[in-house]
Amino acid sequence: MDVTSIVSLVVLAAIGFYIVSIYNGLVALKNRFKNAFAQIEVQLKRRYDLIPNLVETAKGYIKHERETLEAVIQARNAAASGLGRAHADPGDADAIKSLSQAEGNLAGAMGRLNVVMEAYPDLKANQNMMQLSEELTSTENKVAFARQAFNDAVMEYNTYKQSFPQHVLAGMFGHGQDASLLEFEDHAQIQAAPKVSF
Repeated sequence: MDVTSIVSLVVLAAIGFYIVSIYNGLVALKNRFKNAFAQIEVQLKRRYDLIPNLVETAKGYIKHERETLEAVIQARNAAASGLGRAHADPGDADAIKSLSQAEGNLAGAMGRLNVVMEAYPDLKANQNMMQLSEELTSTENKVAFARQAFNDAVMEYNTYKQSFPQHVLAGMFGHGQDASLLEFEDHAQIQAAPKVSF
């Protein structure tokens, strides 16, 4: 073999290793944002499990507010359904958008429930209600942190995928579509955990 052939083989091997490293980088970053979504899912499921307990506790005190209680349960069920669709493919922009909208609707329903509960001092003083309130507030904080970690992982994946030369190769490796951030409709709600006062 002459020197030119050896240099050509070395250059081809280096290009091959570089392409493999791009592929591995895309896979690692995609798996990272999928794992980050799994952390959101854990917290959202915990919140979805707390809401029926909250509503059951409130039922005995606010019998005339059935419409508000039913709206909370419907919003919770819609959000849980949206979470199921997003779980199937956290990279699907439509599923993430649907989850975002459902979460916004749930936050609105919970806000209306909180306003109604303000008129019932006995309910606010109920020990079970205070404990549920504390757990819900804690869970909301965990949701916010998990959502931030997910959005950071999505941003890292999208930035890497959109950079050159990864952008040229990403589509060939099955990474054509950008991942979507999980944002809630009411951006004011993102800034702070919902206030739950009973």
